[in-house]
Amino acid sequence: MNIRANLRTTAIAVSLMAAGMVIDGWVPGGVIIKDAEARIGRPVTPGSVAGVARRTTRRTIRRTSVYVVTLPASCTTVVVEGTTLHHCGSTYYQAHSNQYVVVNVD
Repeated sequence: MNIRANLRTTAIAVSLMAAGMVIDGWVPGGVIIKDAEARIGRPVTPGSVAGVARRTTRRTIRRTSVYVVTLPASCTTVVVEGTTLHHCGSTYYQAHSNQYVVVNVD
């Protein structure tokens, strides 16, 4: 019974590998997909306006180990990915307890 299960698993694996080779064009005469095509304007394509906007608005906020008690002058409050930050020149700060931590916005 165990040999039968192993044979079935092996047959499935070999079939999937062969199908992948046919689809990728490694087996001559069986090329199903020749080139990837991107259609501009569709949200799932890399060159679409929606895709570019989605990628440029995703940002990560990473805290550093630098803390300050007061913010520098002329800071503006901004919201990045739902987090309220203080933008002072080229530096971002996030409130933490009774002080502020410098954060990197990527």
